[in-house]
Amino acid sequence: MIRLNDSSSSMSPSLTLVISAKAAKLKKEGRDVIAFGAGEPDFDTPDFIKDAAIEAIHNGVTKYTPASGTAELKEAICEKLKRDNGLDYKPSQIIVSNGAKHSLYNAFRVLLNAGDEVIIPSPYWLSYPEMVKLSGGVAVFVDTKDTDFKMTAEQFENAITPKTKAVVINSPNNPNGAVYEKEELEALAEVALRHDLTIISDEIYEELVYDGEHHFSIAQISPEVKENTIVVNGMSKAFAMTGWRIGYAAAPEHVIKAMSSFQSHSTSNPNSIAQYASVVALRHEKEFMDEMRGEFEARRNLIVKLINDIDGISCKTPKGAFYVMVDISAIEGKKINDTVINGSMALAEALLEYANVAVVPGIAFGCDDYIRLSYATSQDNIKEGLARIADFVSKLK
Repeated sequence: MIRLNDSSSSMSPSLTLVISAKAAKLKKEGRDVIAFGAGEPDFDTPDFIKDAAIEAIHNGVTKYTPASGTAELKEAICEKLKRDNGLDYKPSQIIVSNGAKHSLYNAFRVLLNAGDEVIIPSPYWLSYPEMVKLSGGVAVFVDTKDTDFKMTAEQFENAITPKTKAVVINSPNNPNGAVYEKEELEALAEVALRHDLTIISDEIYEELVYDGEHHFSIAQISPEVKENTIVVNGMSKAFAMTGWRIGYAAAPEHVIKAMSSFQSHSTSNPNSIAQYASVVALRHEKEFMDEMRGEFEARRNLIVKLINDIDGISCKTPKGAFYVMVDISAIEGKKINDTVINGSMALAEALLEYANVAVVPGIAFGCDDYIRLSYATSQDNIKEGLARIADFVSKLK
């Protein structure tokens, strides 16, 4: 019998994939399922990026590249960080990885020793604690449900122990759409600097901020904060390039050197064709992003109104990304037929069974009193899906 190591054996299964698999099975059986689980834009990759990839293939850009990414893409990332975020980095401070998730995992692997603690605001993206665990660390969660889904400096301070090594800041946030204001980030950065903690800033949704606001990176606060921060971003959300698998990180040179060495021995270089296309994407005008952002904002306004029109569930208005967290605490304990809604997983399964609607249970993100809905789907789907949810909730006893 092949025996797995302890960290592999203790990995939690993805509840997102469990629900997605059930939804796919029902669709295959002919059921009209409306899915609110998507973690990717439903927009197509812009044609100019596709054309660049085709050009790369025809020009023979199909070989290995340096393990940490091409010089051209690193230069383009430096230009982007300077232009969009006011951050100065050299190519030697950049690593290109197989998606932003890969950059995050690289960072945890080179940062953490056994038992090191990483503070993660909750609700959290479900892969953070698993990556920390696989890297030998311990995830420490800070509940933010009563603070607009944003960790305060006081909460941060109270969570720190002698074993704390790093903190994760995800803004705009998956799963709740929260966006930290500059002043809030300054307060968190002050705590991190005082305790000499590394800040891992996941900024993958930076282009999806609404109400005329703009993303602010915690690394912009000061040179001292920048030196203690690993900025993680990528092409997937802003450019609708989820399947292209290009992410990147910017950090002090010694950190990038360690991450690059680890990557060279684990995966080697990201896809050469996708890297070539990413250079073109980063240097292109961004009008298409305005169109995508505008549509997402309209969908957000629609889904928030429809949710809050339903007696028994409610939500706050997300400021970014394309997710909304729905508070289900008022309907917990109620029943439909013999099914008791005793948590987010029970509700997700019941919605799929009785309403043909797929949602993600909040327990996957550390908050069992919520479900997550993605509005990376059409307005027609949002209207029909919420009508089904409203009908379902009205039948609970």
